[in-house]
Amino acid sequence: MSAETPPPSNNALPEGAPDAAPAPKAKVRRRRNWLPSLIWLIPIVAALVGLWLVAKILRERGPEIYINFVTAEGLEAGKTAVRYKDVQIGVVETIRLARDRSHVQVKVQLKKEAEGFTAVDTRYWVVRPRFDTSGISGLGTLLSGAYIGADAGESEETQSEFKGLEQPPIITRGANGRQFVLRARDVGSLDIGSPVYYRRIKVGQVASYQLDGDGRGVTLRVFVNAPYDKFVGVNTRFWHASGIDVQLSAAGVAVRTQSLATIVLGGIAFQAPDDEMGPTATENTSFALAEDESMAMREPDGESRSMLLYFNQSLRGLTVGAPVDFRGIVIGEVKSIGAEFDSSQREFRMPVMVEVYPDRLRRRSREKEEDSRWTPEQRIRWLVGKGLRAQLRTGNLLTGQNYVALDFFPHTAPAKIDVSKNPMELPTVPNSLDDLQAQLQEIVTKVNKVPFDQIGKDVRTTLASMDKTLKSLEKLTSGLNNDVSPEITAAMKDVRKTLNTAERTIASDSPLQQDMRQTLQELTRAAASLRVLTDYLERHPESLLRGKPEDTKQ
Repeated sequence: MSAETPPPSNNALPEGAPDAAPAPKAKVRRRRNWLPSLIWLIPIVAALVGLWLVAKILRERGPEIYINFVTAEGLEAGKTAVRYKDVQIGVVETIRLARDRSHVQVKVQLKKEAEGFTAVDTRYWVVRPRFDTSGISGLGTLLSGAYIGADAGESEETQSEFKGLEQPPIITRGANGRQFVLRARDVGSLDIGSPVYYRRIKVGQVASYQLDGDGRGVTLRVFVNAPYDKFVGVNTRFWHASGIDVQLSAAGVAVRTQSLATIVLGGIAFQAPDDEMGPTATENTSFALAEDESMAMREPDGESRSMLLYFNQSLRGLTVGAPVDFRGIVIGEVKSIGAEFDSSQREFRMPVMVEVYPDRLRRRSREKEEDSRWTPEQRIRWLVGKGLRAQLRTGNLLTGQNYVALDFFPHTAPAKIDVSKNPMELPTVPNSLDDLQAQLQEIVTKVNKVPFDQIGKDVRTTLASMDKTLKSLEKLTSGLNNDVSPEITAAMKDVRKTLNTAERTIASDSPLQQDMRQTLQELTRAAASLRVLTDYLERHPESLLRGKPEDTKQ
């Protein structure tokens, strides 16, 4: 900075005056000014504050993740929130379409405290108004708009890209309860969210299902809420509670269902036989899912045995799965039906393969298998010797369905059985209806042999002869009417006269009647005398020899 020029002094000499002595030279001192430093301090402080804010934002800023959805319906960049238990943990920053146009990619900025939502098993889905088997959900989004729901994962491994769920998960990881695995032949009318009942109380729901790897069944996962999960034991049975269970018995028709929802949406029920559930089942315990309650509560069938039956009759009405019955107890079912030609007999035979469960009869018998003196082969050979046979019977006259019945026929011809064969061949007997049909056919054959034409000719000849006879009889009757009628009339007059005479004779005032009354009186007196004589002889039988003694007077 340059020095300032001093102001002119009042003692300066006028122009043209002689030079005076030179004045002393003034010392200039530089004066310091702090104003520029204060002006530059403000942007410095602002920069520091900005850096602090940026550092704070960076420090509080959470991870960025990408979620792939099939559609971006209801999502909006910079506005749609990501929530967990209704607490916002992030926001959607951008939405863009994938290069292959198969899905949309949503970029989400999570908060710092939401770092745990980058675990690989974290699930994301879009919450919208929905109506499904589990009920109505997401009604709050009608006013606030859709948002992305989250379910925190438990894995320590993290990732930045996730595949969003199209349906909200039925069971979240924060729910109290346990999951169990059910294995069934098919899923039936069940769906994700279908209810699970215990004593007709809803205690859980179906969480998921998938087809088995071999394609022979399905595996379902059900979630039972606490505290009802303690009622699931190792002996618990699960069964389909879908639709209506109708049972027809001697007591009438019984209709059972868990609830109105199971009729439409399906459901599952569980209970232990005789309430003996055993120890409480652990998480992910596997159970079998039965078709209905009766099958679920049935005792284990044990080891099965295959038997081969040959029928020489039509198998119409017999289907695979038809029951094998022993006097009302179902002990097996039909596995296959076929036809084969027997070259030795030159005829077709109808083989039927059945599978029986001996334990179904054994557990109803007082004799236990370990206490039996006979082996199973000896037992079967003895039963066949007593007349055990298989017979095809009609189970329903309306539908024509047949079943296989095992029973004893002691009057059948003896049969031998080879118990070493597998499958074992059990002898059969024809159906009683087939026997009746054969008898009817025999009767029809015999009836066809009757010469109805010849009989008809003979009948016509006989009728002609009878016609001639009737005409002759008519002529005879006419002649009798003309010739015999007057004689008969005269005879009737004589008979009438005779009757009149007889009437007069037997009248009450006729002489004959009077004479008969007198005669009867005499007979009465004679009978009285005879009675007196009889009494006397009883008292004095000796009078027959000595005569009547004279009366002695004293």
